[in-house]
Amino acid sequence: MTLPAGVALFQRYPHFDLLEGRNGNNVPVSRFGHLLLSVWREACRHTEIGDALADAAPHLFRRLPVDLIVVRRLDHARRSIETVATGACRPTPSPAELRRELSERSWSALLSWCQRGQLLRGATESTDDFPDGVVPAGLTGDLIAGPLLGPEGPVGTVLFLRNERGELGQRHERIIRLLLEPFTVWLENDRRLRELRALREAAEADNRSLLSRLGRQDISESIIGAETGLREVMERVEQVAKTDVPVLILGETGSGKEVVARAIHERSRRASGPFLRVNCGAISPELVDSELFGHERGSFTGALGQRKGWFERADGGTLFLDECGELSLAAQVRLLRILQDGTFERVGGEKQVTVDVRVVAATHRDLHSMTSDKSFREDLWYRLAVFPVRLPPLRERKQDIAALAHHFAMRSAQRLGARPLVPSEAAVNMLTSYDWPGNVRELAAVMERAVILGDGKRLDVATALGPMATSPAPIRQTEPAVANVLSQSEAFASLDAAMARHIEEALRRSQGRIEGPFGAAQLLGINPHTLRGRMRSLGVDWRRFRNGQPRP
Repeated sequence: MTLPAGVALFQRYPHFDLLEGRNGNNVPVSRFGHLLLSVWREACRHTEIGDALADAAPHLFRRLPVDLIVVRRLDHARRSIETVATGACRPTPSPAELRRELSERSWSALLSWCQRGQLLRGATESTDDFPDGVVPAGLTGDLIAGPLLGPEGPVGTVLFLRNERGELGQRHERIIRLLLEPFTVWLENDRRLRELRALREAAEADNRSLLSRLGRQDISESIIGAETGLREVMERVEQVAKTDVPVLILGETGSGKEVVARAIHERSRRASGPFLRVNCGAISPELVDSELFGHERGSFTGALGQRKGWFERADGGTLFLDECGELSLAAQVRLLRILQDGTFERVGGEKQVTVDVRVVAATHRDLHSMTSDKSFREDLWYRLAVFPVRLPPLRERKQDIAALAHHFAMRSAQRLGARPLVPSEAAVNMLTSYDWPGNVRELAAVMERAVILGDGKRLDVATALGPMATSPAPIRQTEPAVANVLSQSEAFASLDAAMARHIEEALRRSQGRIEGPFGAAQLLGINPHTLRGRMRSLGVDWRRFRNGQPRP
């Protein structure tokens, strides 16, 4: 809508002279013409109604004896009315009620009044002067209420609360009537902006989801090691994916926790929704609340506009909180609340925001021990660890190294524009002999380095590994002389053998149960994930003890 300026203003409002001195009121026309120009200017400058009202309010308060202006929006889908903007000329109590849902009868009465385009005037305490829902709870005094009619029907209402400077006369009612149109434009612009933002965010979420799928399309369908080293992990993923409970992935840095989190998302009912990853350790403590939960305009220095946090952006999908053990205690409190009831408040805001988000958290730290020294909240630990998934490090699933090396070599060659390269048997032996403290991430970097060092024609794994390629393999081996001694006398068993027997005895007593109050982990006094790792490395099969007696 174009700004009515100069002569166009009076052509737009031919009855405007009736307001002023030309009919005997002795008030210059230009005074109120300037007011309308100022209001229209703000209507055209701003897209958010809160900003427009804040800038126009000083002009309005100089011309109208009012203390407070309140703009309320009609939500036809929910049959409700809510306050979206307020302007006050001095410290004045704001409406205590932000949103009210109406009955079908009250909603019909409200729409009928709006359609008539009638100004209403009365006391806020009177229930007969205004339709139900027009005046929010918490306002006291005399006011004038006007309906805001858009091209397609009623869109909202505007309230002018009188102060003690004077009375709202007929002249002021006529001015307020002329102000209804720019207020309607403000509200309509604000609605269109919100719709565009929602569409843009949905498009961005779809775009991110598609790009992430394209980036991992070669491994998304079949995770490498799913049938071997990650078999137990994938069994737990299949169990928990169909639910909405929080999942805590425990594993060393670089072991592939995000891959497992994506697998949970892809197998859940939220697969069509967004999957967003947040590295909690990379967010400064001062900004973590703003990043996770968003902030309102003006809530702190530099907050020039409203911003949605990660939880709002992930609405309807999955939010992956990587390195959740790095969160501050203050952020942990707010995270606990959203896990409990799905609601939170933006920084600097008072409105409750509700989201539907599935949280998958991950960490390489021992959160359970962190609860002892009070660096991690115990109640949050119990909330996150509803369904823990331990991801074994690469050194505990060396049977997967060959397949992973093949995959990373092919991917690196394709990325660098080289011909397909496959690691040789000697290269795989070197890779298997290495201990991989950086896990799968380190293996990917080594294979990419091997492609570069080989000029894209071969894989130079030995150089890529560096000195570690020729280091003694950290694999337990039994020397012939030691084997002879063990065969001659079993009075002194090795540490691994003694540990395996001790674990087997615990499994026999617990009838193959690992976790729980009567499990082997409790008998041995260790974490169930640690016990599984040791059983795997020692070759102890818990299924042999399932019926209470070991089976050969």
